[in-house]
Amino acid sequence: MSDNGTSFPIVRLRKRRALPFYARHPWVFAGAIAAAPRDLPPGAVVRLHSAEDEFIAYGLYNPTSNIRVRLYSWDPDVPPGEALWRDRVQQAVAFRKTLFGPDWSGRGVRAVYSESDGLSGLTVDCYDRHALVQWTSRALWEHREPILAALDDTLQPQTVWIRTEKGIREAEGLELADGPLRGRPPRPVFIEEHGVRFGVDVTEGQKTGFYLDQRDNRLAAARYMAGRRVLDLFCYTGGFGLTALKAGAARQVLAVDSSASAVEVARANAELNELADRFHIEQADVTAFLGRLIERGERFDAVILDPPKYARSRAGVPRAVKAYVKLNTTALKVLDAGGILVTCSCSGLVDRSQFFEILAAAAREADRTVRVLEQRGAAADHPVATTCVETDYLKCFIAHVE
Repeated sequence: MSDNGTSFPIVRLRKRRALPFYARHPWVFAGAIAAAPRDLPPGAVVRLHSAEDEFIAYGLYNPTSNIRVRLYSWDPDVPPGEALWRDRVQQAVAFRKTLFGPDWSGRGVRAVYSESDGLSGLTVDCYDRHALVQWTSRALWEHREPILAALDDTLQPQTVWIRTEKGIREAEGLELADGPLRGRPPRPVFIEEHGVRFGVDVTEGQKTGFYLDQRDNRLAAARYMAGRRVLDLFCYTGGFGLTALKAGAARQVLAVDSSASAVEVARANAELNELADRFHIEQADVTAFLGRLIERGERFDAVILDPPKYARSRAGVPRAVKAYVKLNTTALKVLDAGGILVTCSCSGLVDRSQFFEILAAAAREADRTVRVLEQRGAAADHPVATTCVETDYLKCFIAHVE
């Protein structure tokens, strides 16, 4: 390899397709590519060039992914390699230490957030001294050894466990299963957040076991809950509801989730915090449960909605929008006048302005006056990259309803 990296294979873009990548967006889709060498293996380092043959960036190639190239360096003298991976991991962890201090014992922290930390395809969550590593790029997985070494040096975790995301095997050609890289974390791992203790099943729970991105939103919502009877829908392991009780002095919480394992953990978390007498949880389909509440004429002082991702592809967005409108409309029908609605969406393909329109449509359908008090996103350890709008996926609106 020459000093300037010109020996790397070149992937050339179609005409008028280069602008997003000069602006440092990291995803090069197959449709933007005019030419690439044949038989490049997954993880091959390539140079991305414009149609006019100008160097744009270095990336990693995956012939089976629709994201054909993921970009990591726009410096022609710094191709991806061990030094770059080490620096990116160190920078990501150092930033979190400015947020949470050097000791994360008993905490849950996102240590690496994919595109926002210049490591597209890698997410690392830490629960106490246990690291949960999630790969969403086959190309980056091929460079795992120096990345894992850097994680080990900077985090010094007791255990390291691989978590996988639904659909990644098909999308990336990544043959990977959940399991240990080193050791086996306890079940559960205990963390504390805003004075609430949570048991987290990091090996079997959704995502990496807990919704760390909602950390600050749970506390923000709790500030409006004093003395209120709260309906917490899609409650998972009780994050919003238990925070509303302990940090927000809510009067009572009725929590609902369709997952038997999540309900079991939520119930245990209520007992852990000595809140079981004010935290009632049911396993049920949320839509059907809401219908029964309406039939009975039940009303609540606050409703919290934190549903799963409704849109996993652009083709699915119209259906997702209808589902969000229906869900929010139904929730408004069980909310008393002067109530608080906390409504969330983790569908990145439904943007913030679209979600505002969804709430406006639900207000019209339910014939309620809705005023948004706060528009929130993910916690600070999930920073939004200005070069990749897709990192701004989480919406959390807190609204007053008349």
